[in-house]
Amino acid sequence: MFIHIGEDHVIRSDDVVAIIDHALFSSSTIVEEMIMNLKKEKKVVESLYESAKSIVITDDFVYFSSLAVSTLRKRSQLAITLDKLEDYSDNYDEE
Repeated sequence: MFIHIGEDHVIRSDDVVAIIDHALFSSSTIVEEMIMNLKKEKKVVESLYESAKSIVITDDFVYFSSLAVSTLRKRSQLAITLDKLEDYSDNYDEE
């Protein structure tokens, strides 16, 4: 399944490693250093940097999202729920 994380960015839910609050970016030197290193490798998508409320870390890239962590969490749980519904519908068709 996919998760819309704001603007024109849609990512695979399976690729998400972590979703963290943007406030950790400025308060944690480890997170800040990690993102600075990934910027050098051009693996940071910063289109929403100014209005970012959360940071989405995937296998390949880091995205700044204008959506809150709680909103993204709900969207990812919805994707999991929909996956389960598809599994049940497959079982129903077999009967």
